[in-house]
Amino acid sequence: MRIVTTALLLTGLTATAFAQNQGTTVEWANMKSTAPAGWKKETPMDKLGLRKAQFKLPKAEGDKEDAEVVVFYTPGGGGVEANLKRQLDVFAPAKGADKVDSSQDKIQVGKYNAVYLDIKGTFLKKPFPMAKESTPFPEYRQIYVVFEDDNGAVASVWLRGPAKTVEKHKKDFDAWVKNFK
Repeated sequence: MRIVTTALLLTGLTATAFAQNQGTTVEWANMKSTAPAGWKKETPMDKLGLRKAQFKLPKAEGDKEDAEVVVFYTPGGGGVEANLKRQLDVFAPAKGADKVDSSQDKIQVGKYNAVYLDIKGTFLKKPFPMAKESTPFPEYRQIYVVFEDDNGAVASVWLRGPAKTVEKHKKDFDAWVKNFK
């Protein structure tokens, strides 16, 4: 009897440990993907309900801050080009550079053709989107993925934070985004 009880206890502990190592399943534009287990789920910080999910990602050695991943779904969101411009506008050139360092590619997210924007420079953090004042955060990076769904809503997600921390999480982020089905 003691062996059966021990076996059941170990099975339960293993199942619990396995469940705790699973990431959060995120629903986005009628698709789902499970975030990496190391991403800390947070309550989305917006009053309009446009943020569908939000995560904190642990900082890389030497960085002062964690990175964040934020998932948006915006009916009537202004289109892909307007959103790309908005993301570029929250960055200034890095010290000594003439312009913001950015590159753009096309990727597939589920059945959707998406734009993948990689931005490096000084992030101009605002207390709210329409604020005139901002606080500069040098050596920041943002990976931004955006597309329009079948209903014309804008679906977007970013990985933003100190450049080394974003690089640390980029591979997992890319895999997670491409896994939406």
